[in-house]
Amino acid sequence: MASNSNPRIALDVMGGDHAPQEIIAGAVLAARELGIEILLAGPENVIRDELARQNAADLPLNFEFTDDYIHMDEHPAEAVKARPNNSMSVCMRMIKEGKAAGMVTAGNSGAAVVAALLGLGRIKGVTRPALGTVLPTATGKPTLLLDIGATTDCKPGYLAQFALMGSAYMKHVFHSQNPLVGLLANGEEAGKGDQLVQAAYPLLKQMAQSGAITFHGNVEGRDITAGSADVIVCDGFVGNVALKLSEGLSKMLLGIIKDEIYSSAINKIGGLILKGAFDNVRRKLDYEEYGGAPLLGVNGVVIVGHGSSHAKAIKNAIRVARTAVEQQVPEKIAAGIQESAKIIENGQPAEAQND
Repeated sequence: MASNSNPRIALDVMGGDHAPQEIIAGAVLAARELGIEILLAGPENVIRDELARQNAADLPLNFEFTDDYIHMDEHPAEAVKARPNNSMSVCMRMIKEGKAAGMVTAGNSGAAVVAALLGLGRIKGVTRPALGTVLPTATGKPTLLLDIGATTDCKPGYLAQFALMGSAYMKHVFHSQNPLVGLLANGEEAGKGDQLVQAAYPLLKQMAQSGAITFHGNVEGRDITAGSADVIVCDGFVGNVALKLSEGLSKMLLGIIKDEIYSSAINKIGGLILKGAFDNVRRKLDYEEYGGAPLLGVNGVVIVGHGSSHAKAIKNAIRVARTAVEQQVPEKIAAGIQESAKIIENGQPAEAQND
C-alpha cells in the first residue's frame, strides 16, 4: 500500500495530445530527477517500447497494463461508464485500492472528473468538485483560479466550498501561509455581480469571520494576473472562459514579441541582447512550470495536466501530486468542510441544501 512518506503516483500514459511518448518521457524525468515511484497505466507494448527507447530500466517505474483509454474528443460520461478499464479509470482504481497515493492525467478533463467521481467519490460534505488552475501573476506568486469547468452551474454554497478547498491547496502545496480568497465579479464593490456572486459574497464574508478563510472581497478579471488574491473562485463556465482568454493572450503576446524580433536585422541584434530577459518572461508564463490542475473535493489526489503537455509539464504534475499527497490535502479539505458545514448550509437557498 502506498504511504504518504513514500507515495507512489499513478500516471495515465495515454492521456493528452502527445501521448504516449511525452507522457512516459515525463515519468522518466520525474523518476530520474525527483526519485518518485510511478505506476504507468496503459498498453504493455507501448510502455515497454518507450521505456526501452529511453533507457529507463533502472528507474522506480512499475506498470498496470490496460489496452483501453479515453480519447480527447469522446463524450466524458459515456466513455468512462461504457469502458471502465480505461487507463484513466484504472489510475483511480489504484488509488482506491491503495496501490497508489495519487494520480496524474493529461487526458480529457471531463472524463477525469467523471472517472474520479465514480472511482473515488466525493469527500464527505463536498457538494461539487472543483477543477483549479494555477496561473502566474505580476507579483511572482501564483494564483489558483477555480472552478474552470468541473461544475459550470453553481450555487452560493458551492463557491464557499471552492474557497475552502482552494485555500487548503495553496496553503499546503504552494506554501501560502494565509491564502487570500477573491470572488470573481464585474466590480470590486460588494453589490456587484450576478445573483450567484451577490448571494455568495455574504457567505464568504461569514466564513472569513469564523476564521475558515481569509476573504479579500470581489476581484475583477484584471486582478487574476495582478496577484490581488491567492485563490479566486467563480463558476466553471466563467472560469473556463477566463482561463482560455488568459492562455490566448499569453500565446499572442509571445508570438508578437517573436515576430518583432525577427522583423529586421536591428531587432534581431536587440533580441540577442535581451534573450535572457525574454527567456525569463517565457518561463514565468509557462503553464508547464506549474504541472497541472488539481481536482479538489474527491477522495484522493488527482492532477489534470494540460492536453498539450510535454515531458516537463508531466514531470511537474507528478511532483505536485506527490506534494499534495505528502501534505494530506484531501484530509485537510475534509476537516475544513466539516468545520464550516453549518455556515455553508445556512447560507444556501433551500434548493441547494436539498441538492
